[in-house]
Amino acid sequence: MSKPVKITSPDQLSSLLSSSRIVVVNFYNEWSGVSRAVASVYDQLATQLSRANIVTFTNVNAEQQSQIAQTYGVTSAPTFIIFKNGNQIQRIIGANLQQLSEAIKRLATEAESDGSSGGFGEASSSSGGPWRGADVPRGYNDVTDQVDVRGLDLLNADSDFGGVRTLFEITQPTTLAMGKGKRAASGSEGKKDWVVSDVDEQLMLYMPFTSTLKVHTIQITAAPSSSEDDEDAPMRPRTVHIYTNRQHNLGFEEAEDLPATQTIEFKPSDWDEKTATAKLELRFVKFQSVYSLVLFVASGEGDGEKTRIDRIRIIGESGEKREMGKLQKAGDDS
Repeated sequence: MSKPVKITSPDQLSSLLSSSRIVVVNFYNEWSGVSRAVASVYDQLATQLSRANIVTFTNVNAEQQSQIAQTYGVTSAPTFIIFKNGNQIQRIIGANLQQLSEAIKRLATEAESDGSSGGFGEASSSSGGPWRGADVPRGYNDVTDQVDVRGLDLLNADSDFGGVRTLFEITQPTTLAMGKGKRAASGSEGKKDWVVSDVDEQLMLYMPFTSTLKVHTIQITAAPSSSEDDEDAPMRPRTVHIYTNRQHNLGFEEAEDLPATQTIEFKPSDWDEKTATAKLELRFVKFQSVYSLVLFVASGEGDGEKTRIDRIRIIGESGEKREMGKLQKAGDDS
């Protein structure tokens, strides 16, 4: 049990990231009233949850340590970044102490009960952080934690499979965790932690964000069928239309008539064989101030009747935290 460690150099922080399994960093400013207001509660969390070489709390003065703030893309205070095994796994902007407390308590419990995997599943690399199906481009972060799961909406999903929040789970899809032979043998048994369309191949997903984002890439994971002879197996997405800054989900007929911000046509070669993941590389200039996205899966890659998605990851930069009670004006869409 201890108080937060004051960080006075980049090397000091790097050393802690190497020696402590979980590191919580509070980027603050002396002049920020919000930073001062949350300081006492943050200190209490540190006193309660710090564990030597397991959970370490730190404070970084964002102005005095501008190099560190710039390295991690911190532009406002307070900003809390949680690292696991040296990798950033969550970023919380503003005074959302309940979210911070819940995240740290969960991680502390996992770290103490399972020193190897920490309950996160196997990542595509050996990072030990949340699973993702592809590398993050240099200079950007996984900002999937900025998805406001309370506002998610998914149309035409088969209720026999996972719900919309399944798409944003931090664990590796169970289908990928098993070998191909085991997948074929298991059939439809076990946890169905993926989404499948219902009456046809189309899906309509609405994703609001808790912060305004610059979105660089969207990663979509869709496991292939375990049997090439299964004609009824769900397909991977082929045509995906993306819409920005909508107030709510679109209807299918509405989307057909609305120009998309960008349309992606996947080829079979776009899907990584090991992770079953394809990257939607966006026209970055069109995705600079994004507070919501709609993904319209218009067609699948084959002649089947249903489409499947296992996971979605959002890659980019997080900016100013949104005031969720205030809606942008209709017509602000990019």
